[in-house]
Amino acid sequence: MSRSARGVMAAALGVLTLVTGCGGGGGEDGDGDGSSKGLRPEGTRVTIQVPGDAPTISDAVSLAKPGDLVLVSAGVYHESVKIDTARVTLRGVSREKVVIDGQLRRPNGVVVTAPGVAVENLTVQKNTQNGVLVTGSAAAVAGLPGSGGYDTGDEPVNLLKSFLVSHVTATRNGLYGIYAFSAQNGVIENSYASGGADSGIYVGQCKPCRIVVRDNISELNAVGYEGTNASGDMYVVGNRLAGNRVGLTTSSDHQEKLLPQRDAVVAGNLIADNQQARTPVQADGGWGLGVGVDGGSDNQFIRNRITGNTNAGLVITATADLTADRNRITDNTFTGNGIDVGWTFPAATRGQGNCLRGNELRTTVPAGLADSATCPVPATSRTPAGSWAPPAAPAGIPFTEVAAPGPQPQFPQATTAGATDVPDVPALPDVADIALPSASLLAASARTRTS
Repeated sequence: MSRSARGVMAAALGVLTLVTGCGGGGGEDGDGDGSSKGLRPEGTRVTIQVPGDAPTISDAVSLAKPGDLVLVSAGVYHESVKIDTARVTLRGVSREKVVIDGQLRRPNGVVVTAPGVAVENLTVQKNTQNGVLVTGSAAAVAGLPGSGGYDTGDEPVNLLKSFLVSHVTATRNGLYGIYAFSAQNGVIENSYASGGADSGIYVGQCKPCRIVVRDNISELNAVGYEGTNASGDMYVVGNRLAGNRVGLTTSSDHQEKLLPQRDAVVAGNLIADNQQARTPVQADGGWGLGVGVDGGSDNQFIRNRITGNTNAGLVITATADLTADRNRITDNTFTGNGIDVGWTFPAATRGQGNCLRGNELRTTVPAGLADSATCPVPATSRTPAGSWAPPAAPAGIPFTEVAAPGPQPQFPQATTAGATDVPDVPALPDVADIALPSASLLAASARTRTS
C-alpha cells in the first residue's frame, strides 16, 4: 500500500472513531483511560465509504469489522476484492455504475471466504475466471492452475457457512459469473449473469446445500445454471434461463467431492430458446438443450415452462459409473422443443425409478414415456432408454464479445439501508406455492426474447 493510501486509511479510522465514539477499557493501542483511537464500543456497526473513507474497495474491506457496511460510490474499480471478515456487507450505490473490472487480467472480481457476507448492487466483469466466488475451499480461491480450482486431493471438505449475493450483474467472465463452491446456507437472488464461458450461475460441492437460487436472469452463457455435486435442500426457483447454449444442468462429477448429486428442486423457471449461437462454447459442447441431468438422482422438476429448445427440453442420462435414479418430472409445460423429454443411458447405468406425471408434452424418446413411466413407479423399476441424433452445435464466440447487459433493477434503498443481516440458514421455499411461470418471466430486464 502506498504512503498516501495509508494516510487516507488512517484518517478514515479517525473519522469512524468520531462517528461511533471512543472505545473503553484500554488495550494494546491505548493507555487504559478509554481515550485511544481506533477502538469501538462492542457491537458498533459503521458504514465505510469508498472512496470517501478508503481509496479502494479492498482498503475499505480491510477496515471492516463484523456487521459493517462497505458502501461503494460510482466508478470503475480495477481490483480483485477478497472478503475474509465475517458478516460484512459490500454494496454499490448503483448497480450499473459501480463496476469491478478485471481487465481480463485478474482471476476473480469478488472472493468471499467468510460466513455471513452479503454482496449487493454492483457489476463484476471481465475476470479471467469468476465474477463473484463464494467458497470455503482454499483450492477454489487459488484458482485454475494445479488443482483446476476444485478440491481434488485428500483434504477434508470445508463448507463456508451462510452467504448472500443479491442484485449483482456478472458479465463476460471467463469461467462462472456467480460461483458458490463448497458453500452452504446461502441465497443467490435478483441477479443477472451473461457471457459466462462455462456458466452464468454455478453451485458445486455442497451437502446439504440449503441454497436458494431465485429470481435471476442468466442468458448468453454457455450454460445458464449449473449444479454439480450440489445435494440436499438445493432450490432453483423462479429464474429466467433463456438464450444460452444450455439452460440448466444438474450432474455428478468426479472432479468435485461429495458425489453423487441428488435431491435438488427445480421449480417455476422459464427455460427457453437455449440455442443462442453468439455465446461462448463450453468444453462439453452442449447446445439446444433446456435441462440436462447427468448422473443425478432424486431431483424434482416441478411446474417449469420449458420451451423452444432445438435439441431437447429435458434429458436424463448417466455417467459411466453413476446412475440417474428416481428423478420426478411433474406438472411442467413443454412446447416447441426438438423433443420434449429424452432418456438415454449407458447400458451399465440405466437408472431406476425415473418418472413423469401431469406434464404438458408432445414427444418423448423413447416414445410413450408419459404412459409407461407415470409417477409413482416402483423405485426398482428400470428406466427405459432411447437415442436420437441432435443437431450439431454451431461455433461460438469469445466470452469477451458477448453483448453488454442493460441496466438492471436496483437494490432497494441502497444508499440508506444499513448492513444486511444474513441468516445462518435461509428460509427455504414452499414448493406448493410455486406456480408455472409466464412466457414473459423477467423479460423487461433481459436482452434475449423467447419465441
